[in-house]
Amino acid sequence: MNQNNTRITEIEIANMRNNINLLRNQLKAGRVDETFFNKQLDKLDNLLVRVGEAQAHQSQSAKFEALYHVSRMLGVSLDLQVVLNQVMDAIIQLTGAERGFLMLRDDDGGLEVRVARNFDQQNLDSGEFRYSRTICNTVIDTAKPILTTNATEDPRFAGQASIVAQSLRSIMATPLRARGRVFGVVYVDSRALAGLFKDDDLAALDALSAQAAIALDNALLFNETDQALSQRVDQMRQLRRVDTVLNETLNAEKAVQITLEWACRLVGAERAHFALITGNPPTFDTLHHFGMEGQPFNGTLIDQFPPVEVAISTGRTMPIMSNDNTIAALIVPSIKDQTARGVMVLERANIPFNEEETDLAERILARGAVAIENALLYERVQAANKAKSEFVGVVAHDLKSPMTGIKGYAELLMMMGGLQENQMNYLKRISDTVTHMEVLVQDLADISRIESGLFYMEERRVAVADVIQAVQDSTMPQIRERNHTFVVDMPDSLPDLWVDYYRLLQVLINLVSNAYKYTPNGGTIMLKIRPEGMRVRFDVIDTGIGMTPEQIAKLGTKFWRADDNFTRSQPGTGLGYSITRSLVEQMGSTIEISSEPQVGSTFSFSIAIAPEES
Repeated sequence: MNQNNTRITEIEIANMRNNINLLRNQLKAGRVDETFFNKQLDKLDNLLVRVGEAQAHQSQSAKFEALYHVSRMLGVSLDLQVVLNQVMDAIIQLTGAERGFLMLRDDDGGLEVRVARNFDQQNLDSGEFRYSRTICNTVIDTAKPILTTNATEDPRFAGQASIVAQSLRSIMATPLRARGRVFGVVYVDSRALAGLFKDDDLAALDALSAQAAIALDNALLFNETDQALSQRVDQMRQLRRVDTVLNETLNAEKAVQITLEWACRLVGAERAHFALITGNPPTFDTLHHFGMEGQPFNGTLIDQFPPVEVAISTGRTMPIMSNDNTIAALIVPSIKDQTARGVMVLERANIPFNEEETDLAERILARGAVAIENALLYERVQAANKAKSEFVGVVAHDLKSPMTGIKGYAELLMMMGGLQENQMNYLKRISDTVTHMEVLVQDLADISRIESGLFYMEERRVAVADVIQAVQDSTMPQIRERNHTFVVDMPDSLPDLWVDYYRLLQVLINLVSNAYKYTPNGGTIMLKIRPEGMRVRFDVIDTGIGMTPEQIAKLGTKFWRADDNFTRSQPGTGLGYSITRSLVEQMGSTIEISSEPQVGSTFSFSIAIAPEES
């Protein structure tokens, strides 16, 4: 655009004001020359267009001037922090942003805020480092700039927690590139204004970031050579990869193999060995090897590498060479709480392990040791759970016979007659107590079978009406005793279910029992059934005491019961719902809960319908 075409003179402005006053006088006098009026409007329109073009040109010129000023300023210093502050202040001034962040990649591949400034060129405290990490990570991953005029409504980011929590609106972010790699992000935003930034603002920010990246890269290289920096970054990325792979397993043997494999790969070893250490004096558990395919390993680790004992006792890594200098080895002990927990030995031909390789091997083993110990703990927990489940199963089975005998003798004595009233009450208490124990023992047996994986479903075609009738037969005496109203809301025709009849009955009886127990006398219990696609939905609804969100979160924890007086006054073991939830999950559904204190609760799940009979 020619600047002369957009320049507006004072004479033009004065003439336009005179013409406007003339038009006003004509309007007051009631005689307006239409041709003259339209001609003046055209002149005013043209003047406004030129004003807009002049303003845009002035804004563009200011941006180019700012870019030129920053380009000259950035080359003055190699002090990294000085350069960072200069870059950030220039960017905020150029874009008109409320605040800005400049982040660089750290050794682990993450982003570290290196400077955070506001519009007044003041540093932000670390407590104010609240920005959209999603946008920054996207810029890093794609190496492309991002502009959003209103992040709270932008479908790409509106659901992100940081966007919602901080009500972020106008955001721009662009990568910092140098020597073919992205090493940081420039991020500016405004929490108050939407639509603050436009495409030309993003273009200016990207151009400025390109200039800034060069200065920043020079400042970084001032302290560290390019080769050393690249190697360090690559090592950190590899270690992050090691962490990821190790975190994917809870198998101790696999964790050992992963550790040895990555140690060989990153350190340049050809073979690796690992042994766990237990006891005092230390003894070596099972040896693990990597890279020994077809090669025998004779004797113990100490037989092959005598300095292992010294490394373990001192807790120091030891590089050694064979007597003929043909084999180099690196002995790396794993120490925790000043106690040796394991030892790794790396081998290769001829070339000794240097200091950098030693440091890397120690880092790998430190990560591997955590994963191995976690896996061993997990295996011990699993073994303890299995032993517990087997014990509970045996106890539950062995208790059934004596309880049946006790209850039988108590009922026999009551049938014989001739007993005093207090004696009859004692016998009834014995019978009721045994009944309660039978419920507890049955719950323990079910929990044992579920945890041991020996809980099986015998699915068959089941009519919904048959199940509902059985639920009513089992629960109506207790419901009437508490003066509740029981409502069954179901259509006249429902498809048959494909389910274990007795387990579904167990689930419904448990949920209905909970409903009438935790509803004060005179409430309403509803069992609502509706078809839902290829499944049938069951809702158990009550008008009871309800639950808080915290109580819902704890529901299903074995032996947990709410601590309010009403709940504690009702019989129960704290196992029923846990069993019910496991049964529903084995039926291919989950229990949904909606509840409000002093209003009531609804427990919902669904069951698959039976296939059509051929």
